[in-house]
Amino acid sequence: MTALDAVRLRAEELIAEHLGTGTWTFGFDHAKTRAGQCDFARRRITVSRHLAARFSDDDVEQVLLHEVAHALAGPRAGHGAGWKRTASALGYTGSRLHDGPIASELAPWIGVCPAGHEHFRYRTPTRQLACARCSRRFDSRNVIAWRRRTAADAPTTVSAPTA
Repeated sequence: MTALDAVRLRAEELIAEHLGTGTWTFGFDHAKTRAGQCDFARRRITVSRHLAARFSDDDVEQVLLHEVAHALAGPRAGHGAGWKRTASALGYTGSRLHDGPIASELAPWIGVCPAGHEHFRYRTPTRQLACARCSRRFDSRNVIAWRRRTAADAPTTVSAPTA
């Protein structure tokens, strides 16, 4: 069984246990900067296939619990107190948002500020951006130099987020 098959199986177990069989569906999406999503209109929970393949089993479990809590709490709950209570009751222990790595090795644009901080974008940068690590406000001394990724670029190692 592949890692993604195990994620699908666990997601379907959680959905059946907490939401009922046949009420919600599960799938993978191609997101690269968010771990999961709860789509109320389609009654569908999705997880990023790129990030799920990189996360530990515990991290994937937390993403799934996060999204099931959204489905239980309802579309208006957001990440408020009601959602937090629901998520905690399910066993969710993570933060309200994914704060781990993105699938940076898939980003077609790589940027570097004068201090050497790397930045990644999935869309073509259309305006000047300054490094937020160097200064909280835009500072022209910290402008990021962008280049399109080439085949020669070695992939960046991605580690799982810490809980």
